[in-house]
Amino acid sequence: MEWTRKDLLSLYDLSAEEITFLLDTAGEFKKVSERKVKKVPALRGKTVVNFFVEPSTRTRVSFELAEQRLSADIVNMQAQVSSLRKGETLLDTVRNIEALQVDLVVMRHSTPGAQDFIARHLKCGVVNAGDGAHSHPTQALLDIFTIREKRGRIAGLNVTILGDILHSRVARSNMWGLLKLGANVTLAGPSTLVPREFESVGVKVCHNLKEAVRDADVVNLLRIQHERQASGFFPSTSEYARFFGINRETMKLMKPDALIMHPGPINRDVELTSEVADGPNSVILEQVTNGLAVRMAVLFLVAGCVKK
Repeated sequence: MEWTRKDLLSLYDLSAEEITFLLDTAGEFKKVSERKVKKVPALRGKTVVNFFVEPSTRTRVSFELAEQRLSADIVNMQAQVSSLRKGETLLDTVRNIEALQVDLVVMRHSTPGAQDFIARHLKCGVVNAGDGAHSHPTQALLDIFTIREKRGRIAGLNVTILGDILHSRVARSNMWGLLKLGANVTLAGPSTLVPREFESVGVKVCHNLKEAVRDADVVNLLRIQHERQASGFFPSTSEYARFFGINRETMKLMKPDALIMHPGPINRDVELTSEVADGPNSVILEQVTNGLAVRMAVLFLVAGCVKK
């Protein structure tokens, strides 16, 4: 197929064919990182601005390295050193960035929908690197890429996403991508963090760990943020670990070849023990590796649709 979108804002917007095309393209770019010279001229002459209004380490570094591998010119911006601190609006800031003839803006923002808003006003491409609790499309793509790489397919697999679903952009993006590709999705965790309303989109909601993992081909764990405990969503991290943490005993309940995933950063002995995180079922570091290939594919395809 031919890619026709100048922006990547969410997986909700994409068809199953578009998601598959992205994954296939990422597979080709993964080969670049396996070469002795890990660089291609695919974005030579293109300028990419990484504009992170919300703090990030893994995603920002992954995007920056992907841009370097594609030979793009890179500008890194952070909110604390931008004119946003002087009272300039977000739209005025990005319009000034675009006026410098940039081709792509990779943006993270704490407000859901911020990237959708600016994409409607810019001619350059916009890639969503995470917006509030709404969407994180490249994280979901790298998760799905990893599953497909390890299992050969997505359709028919049982995938459990476990943890703070309510506040997770990763969960939402994974959910839409997996459903579009034919997976059976279960959202699991404490009832305060996994409301039944999610069932309306075609997923199963579960508040019992044994039931959630028993038939799972993949268990994708979400980071438990300590501020959720302070807000009363669960009594303590130790109690969360007791009822929803993955450990040696929990693994005995699962399929022997079930994949353990986590978008990072990990809270060891909360979401999972070190024995599980570093064990044979874990593909956590493979997710990181695949994230580079996925972001190279996204940048390449989106940049190709920017009309100057």
